[in-house]
Amino acid sequence: MTETPATSASPSSDQRPLVMHLIYRFDTGGLENGVVNLINHLPAFRHAVVAVTQITAFKERVKAPGTQFIALDKPPGQGCWLYPHVYRLLREMRPAVLHTRNLGAMEFQLPAWAARVPLRVHSEHGWDVNDLGGVSRTNQRLRRVYGLGVHRFVALSKAIETYLTGPVGFPQDRVLRICNGVDTTRFAPSAEVPQAWPYRRGEHFVIGAVGRMQAVKDPLNLVDAFLRLRALCPADWPRLRLAMLGGGPLLAQARERLASAGVADKAWLPGDRSDVAALLPQFDVFALPSQEEGISNTLLEAMACGCAPVVTEVGGNPELVRDGANGLLVPPSDSEALAQGLSRLATDAALRQRLARASLARANQEFSLQGMVSAYAALYASASRPG
Repeated sequence: MTETPATSASPSSDQRPLVMHLIYRFDTGGLENGVVNLINHLPAFRHAVVAVTQITAFKERVKAPGTQFIALDKPPGQGCWLYPHVYRLLREMRPAVLHTRNLGAMEFQLPAWAARVPLRVHSEHGWDVNDLGGVSRTNQRLRRVYGLGVHRFVALSKAIETYLTGPVGFPQDRVLRICNGVDTTRFAPSAEVPQAWPYRRGEHFVIGAVGRMQAVKDPLNLVDAFLRLRALCPADWPRLRLAMLGGGPLLAQARERLASAGVADKAWLPGDRSDVAALLPQFDVFALPSQEEGISNTLLEAMACGCAPVVTEVGGNPELVRDGANGLLVPPSDSEALAQGLSRLATDAALRQRLARASLARANQEFSLQGMVSAYAALYASASRPG
């Protein structure tokens, strides 16, 4: 086990209630970004992040003084042998709330029940590529077993809420729906062009994406769709550019596919970036090619930056993007359909601008960060009366 405090503040002298966020791995990702936003905007509570496996430099995004970081360093396989250790950790730290996220961390609700943590919360953010839509009966049974001692379940989308109350079988009164929120003071339209940005506004038309390069996000689908644009809109092809921000196991393959097609000079794939808020406003279109999503933080951020979205019709995406009203929905794993959607916005400036304005308005009016934070604050404050 490794433990690193975020600051020199002493958690033991702080009388605020402690919320322990227990997740599988604390690294770049939408789920983890949501945890960061919550910690940074909930000063009424102390926070600790416990990772089942590892904590990376991503923890530097947490600015709340006194936040603790603990990595359990679990190797592959079942984590039951860690239960006694987690039980002792909970008894020592005495959190008011234990909040686990997704199935990879959910089993640690069992030692939390044994340790009598006052409020035990579990969130479902979406499904992995190995269980799209959560159809695995085994995973449904595991959720039922691990969830026996959970007081409140949080669903980030209507699709996940329906899954938890349907196939998994939890009572409706134990399931809350809290959507992600976006910080519209940080993510907003901007005329300022960052020095790192490789393209010229007005001269290039940029199709952009932000996300970890892994199978469930299907970045190669977007690469293939971009290549198809050569035939779909030949007149606009010389000015089209692709920007894909994020690292991961498929990054090298995406770069190789673009290079093999002879268009490496039309694409920018720099890996992980810490300046996404400055880069997003440079996109003309935001593409989200995922095979599955909860409520996507990066989609909300792109909407708040005034990007017109083209996204796959999966998970929570249709809750954020209404087809033809504030973006376009396309089928997953279909590069031809994705290319068709991108070509519509590349060749129709009026449509693109209308969708961008509508997305900006929707992000500001319906998906505020403050609304999300207030919902979690009310949930955590119920620790003395979980019911």
